Amino acid sequence: MSVKSEPRVGDVMVTEIISINGLATVSDAMELMRRHNVNSLVVDRRDAGDEVGLVLVSDIARQVIAPGRSPERVNVYEIMSKPVWTVPPDMLARYAVRLLARFQLSRAVVVDQDRNPVGIVTLSDLTLGE
Repeated sequence: MSVKSEPRVGDVMVTEIISINGLATVSDAMELMRRHNVNSLVVDRRDAGDEVGLVLVSDIARQVIAPGRSPERVNVYEIMSKPVWTVPPDMLARYAVRLLARFQLSRAVVVDQDRNPVGIVTLSDLTLGE
């Protein structure tokens, strides 16, 4: 009889990270999201000491589209979330679920030891698993 180990964040995360520069326009972000069929983009760090940012479709809807702002005239850095919750790939999935649920978050950026993004994990990934 073999014992199955508990899943970790790295086992269920999406490893294809779609990123964007914070100086890009929201219009650019929307096009990138459409092209890659994603609901979030990781915002590039400016340098090694900077934190990771994240822009979600809901940020665009709430902060740009609903108030009638022009996506061509708003930069990503103006509406992104930063800093965002990050988790290591070796964290147990059940702990990551607890963390996201406690803070009412839908996703976290997965980072390596140098704090570089290596994936994104959502509550769906963590709950439904592989």
